[in-house]
Amino acid sequence: MQTVAAPVWRTRRFALDLARPRVMGIVNVTPDSFSDGGAHADAASALRHAEALLKEGADILDIGGESTRPGAPPVPLEEELARVAPVVREAVRWGVPISIDTYKPEVMAECLALGADIVNDVWALRRTGADGRSAEDVVAQDPACGVVLMHMHRQPQDMQVQPMQGDAVPQVREFLAARAQALLARGVARERIVLDYGIGFGKTVEQNLDLLARQRELLALGWPLLAGWSRKSTLGRITGVEVAAERLGASVAAALLAVQRGARIVRVHDVAATVQALQVWMALNERESDREDA
Repeated sequence: MQTVAAPVWRTRRFALDLARPRVMGIVNVTPDSFSDGGAHADAASALRHAEALLKEGADILDIGGESTRPGAPPVPLEEELARVAPVVREAVRWGVPISIDTYKPEVMAECLALGADIVNDVWALRRTGADGRSAEDVVAQDPACGVVLMHMHRQPQDMQVQPMQGDAVPQVREFLAARAQALLARGVARERIVLDYGIGFGKTVEQNLDLLARQRELLALGWPLLAGWSRKSTLGRITGVEVAAERLGASVAAALLAVQRGARIVRVHDVAATVQALQVWMALNERESDREDA
């Protein structure tokens, strides 16, 4: 099993031991999610869904109020806050790590003030708010929040119209290294940072598969990896399954392959099935380790 440089992910309230792969459950508080069609678009249903994910074994809840599927339109700031703030306010009381999935500095700041533990940003903290405060400022000025830096080519509105060209692995690696180093330069502790290579965000099917096959080239940067393969269109292209919610088997397989190649966090819709697959994988690893030690 691949060992990463930072076995503990330090977040606001929790130090997450990454010796065991962690499952991040997705809570979309949006009416236009590609995967669930807005089934949890209001706060009450989103909270019920979040509770269900915890019962299924989720280690982290990732709450988002704006779809970043290809072609998705931006959501106004006040609307996104109205969607996610009530969910975050309640969920932080449950004693589990809460992540806010947003690229807006204002939403990050508000949710951190409500007690969120992690900022998960598809723009890797490159955006600036209306008041001139950048997402990087928000994270750097917070003393303890965890952060996920993701690679995205272009932006959701056109990322699949004009996807990346050439070998994606060195390009993604260079980008993630630069963004992580920028945070280190701002005084953010190394143990707070996790990297995500951004499956489906401006990449072709072949490039997505290359990133999975060559994940260890990204691990060589020295930070833990989060893999977000769940229900992605690449899996639909491979399997011929057009409906995102019906890609369970492919999603679990991709999550397991990512963990086998060193990812320490998987971001998923289907928590129960993913947890079961990882339990089998871990049991086999323990058995093999016991035999080697005998």
